[in-house]
Amino acid sequence: MSKRTDEILGWYESDNPGVLKNLRWMMDTGALAGTGKFVILPVDQGFEHGPARSFAKNAPGYDPHYHFELAIESGCNAYAAPLGFLEAGARKYAGRIPLILKLNNSDSLYSSPDPKPAVTGSVKDALRLGCAAIGFTIYPGSNQRDAMYMELRKISEEAKEAGLVVVVWSYPRGSSLSKKGETAIDVAAYAAQIAAQLGAHIIKVKPATEHLEQDAAKKVYESEKIAIGTLAERTRHVVQAAFGGRRIVIFSGGEAKGTDEVLAEIKGLADGGSFGSIMGRNAFQRPKADALKLLKSVQDIYRAAK
Repeated sequence: MSKRTDEILGWYESDNPGVLKNLRWMMDTGALAGTGKFVILPVDQGFEHGPARSFAKNAPGYDPHYHFELAIESGCNAYAAPLGFLEAGARKYAGRIPLILKLNNSDSLYSSPDPKPAVTGSVKDALRLGCAAIGFTIYPGSNQRDAMYMELRKISEEAKEAGLVVVVWSYPRGSSLSKKGETAIDVAAYAAQIAAQLGAHIIKVKPATEHLEQDAAKKVYESEKIAIGTLAERTRHVVQAAFGGRRIVIFSGGEAKGTDEVLAEIKGLADGGSFGSIMGRNAFQRPKADALKLLKSVQDIYRAAK
């Protein structure tokens, strides 16, 4: 166990050996093993956005096995997906990479200003499939947030008892927020804090913008002169919001974009102390050779970060 892995595990003071073993498995897997950094491949977009929108740009992605192989060959720390995709390859790839079962999902056939995902898997499913972790999405800002928080509390209690790591996608969204507000720095930091308070071991948020959404928060940011002018500064603040950096905070890759834009964003995140990235469309929508090259470049940036 590296000193950095040991240090991070020491932050999770209430967790049993099963949870710590699985968290260590994730940190000791792949190209970034022992660094305390993460690059995770998530493929829930087929459920969330539809098959053509997700996989037509790179047709091999229709096959669930393609994503297992991409995650393994690229040296990712883990692979995250909904129930069906994991079931489709769980036996063939058993034990070759830590798996994260995404336990709630939405689809794009119906939209609501106040969304709430459906629970689509269970802790028992995660154990049956040999997963290291469960994943769960919450939408702070939705008028259905309380129901999501209560679902997460119940599921995370069961997962922790079973020795599974809890990964929370904390994505502000709902009628109380503007579109710009979904990634505003005050809202993103609040989302990280909420996920930490709900017991997440690993928190996934979107990269924050300089926009300030809440008037009450804006006054504090201005009076305390909180630095938010660069992506690195904003990232540092979001990580700070997760218990002073004592929780693992990783950032989504977002919508597909060019390689230079992706790597520039990763550099800003890494400079700000991000624990890593969870990158889906920007990886699996590229031809495999290009995806492997991009993921290696992302890992190199995080490995070089202090």
